[in-house]
Amino acid sequence: MQFYQCITDFIFIEDEPQSADVIFVPGGNYPEAAQHAAELYRKGFAPYILPSGRYSVLEGKFEREGFETECDYLCDILYRGGVPKEAVIREDRATFTYENAIYSRKCIQELGLSVRRAILCCQAFHARRSLMYYQEQLPEVEFLVCPVVTKGISRDTWYRSGQGIDTVLGEMERCGGQFHEIMRKHMEKLEE
Repeated sequence: MQFYQCITDFIFIEDEPQSADVIFVPGGNYPEAAQHAAELYRKGFAPYILPSGRYSVLEGKFEREGFETECDYLCDILYRGGVPKEAVIREDRATFTYENAIYSRKCIQELGLSVRRAILCCQAFHARRSLMYYQEQLPEVEFLVCPVVTKGISRDTWYRSGQGIDTVLGEMERCGGQFHEIMRKHMEKLEE
């Protein structure tokens, strides 16, 4: 059906990986994005991976046995996937996606790392919002989105289940709702 194709095209972004300066992995309680980032690292697409996350602000803690933060969990996956510790830049303060972008920017600035192109490994249904936040924080960087399908929610399946519909339309709502304040701040800067 064509009436929801515009939603699909907006939410689900995917680029072919290219050589980049860093791979960003926004936090989460799922292994697929870190596994994909490790694969891209092993193929030589970037010299660094920056996993980000403390825990979900909604949960107030990280619930994976043996791990205190999302970053700890993601790093473990990266290390087991063949990524050496010296290639991992840790960010363990963020509690939601916008903070993932903010604190990731701060990490690369503190290290003096020059980033012209970056790969963003995130959940497929979270691609648009993740990209918007990272672009807002790092406007000088060219981003390539290399997402992973999680929860069985992809561009081809999201409209076939209640969970897929709720998840994708929830992302649409958050893209509108969460960017009001950001857009107003940018507008105020332009007016100064």
